[in-house]
Amino acid sequence: MKAYWFDDLPGDQREPHDSGREVSPEYLSKLGILYFNYPNVEDVNALAASRDYKNRDEITISPQTLGDVYEEKVKMFFNEHLHEDEEIRYLLDGGGFFDVRSEGDDWIRIKLEKHDLMIMPAGIYHRFTTDTQNYTKAMRLFKEEPKWTPLNRGEETDKNQFRLDYLRQRDTAAVH
Repeated sequence: MKAYWFDDLPGDQREPHDSGREVSPEYLSKLGILYFNYPNVEDVNALAASRDYKNRDEITISPQTLGDVYEEKVKMFFNEHLHEDEEIRYLLDGGGFFDVRSEGDDWIRIKLEKHDLMIMPAGIYHRFTTDTQNYTKAMRLFKEEPKWTPLNRGEETDKNQFRLDYLRQRDTAAVH
């Protein structure tokens, strides 16, 4: 995993957009982002059990698996949104970028590669894209049945209870 400030320059979203300014794991932790590198699935299973994750699936995002809708799907994943569930992603192969909002509402880009596992809290604004290899194979873990509802950013989601809870937790963590 590598985290850095997104450069906000024009160009394909799948390019690195690396500003050259790294973001520390400690800062990510204050945002509620947890990161692990697990070369074997047994470690993922242990983490899932400790966090009460009962369900999982695998998704492969590539032009070969999605065909003509690949570009449309990648653009959809890149819309800024939040979820009302904690989000765990474990990369089985390939790579991709998760962008998350900082306390100042700037983008932080997190590059994940094979064996990287990231946990994002419910209520954090984020987006996802594959990298220039156009290939991500990921395991998605869920506490209950999967809810696939991305709530796009707007006035309504700014007032969403999961968003408000996230902001309270984040701001409390930033003070300590």
